[in-house]
Amino acid sequence: MLKKSLWLAVIAILSVGLLAACGGAKDKKESAKKADETVTIEAKNFEFDKKEYKVPANKNVALKLKSVEGNHGLMVEGKDVNISGNGSEVVNFKPGEYTIRCSVPCGQGHAEMVSKLVAE
Repeated sequence: MLKKSLWLAVIAILSVGLLAACGGAKDKKESAKKADETVTIEAKNFEFDKKEYKVPANKNVALKLKSVEGNHGLMVEGKDVNISGNGSEVVNFKPGEYTIRCSVPCGQGHAEMVSKLVAE
């Protein structure tokens, strides 16, 4: 019984290490991108600081989230972008309009926490 418990513990530790390593690969890849421009998006309870943000199309843009009131996240519909807390991510946008939403349930006005991002 002791051997079985020991093996289960070893397998659990190795699994956690493998999962952490897999998650770290994306972080290194994302941080390797150089940003041509940085756009800071401030979030406070139930709103972003602007209704519309403009970014250059086909360029690497660092989206930087700054939570000034409450706990918020940022997701961009149609892109694999999900920033939480006071984080940032480098993204390359094709020309068009994108919807920005808060990705962290932040209270009663969470569903209305929406802005537009225009890449031109």
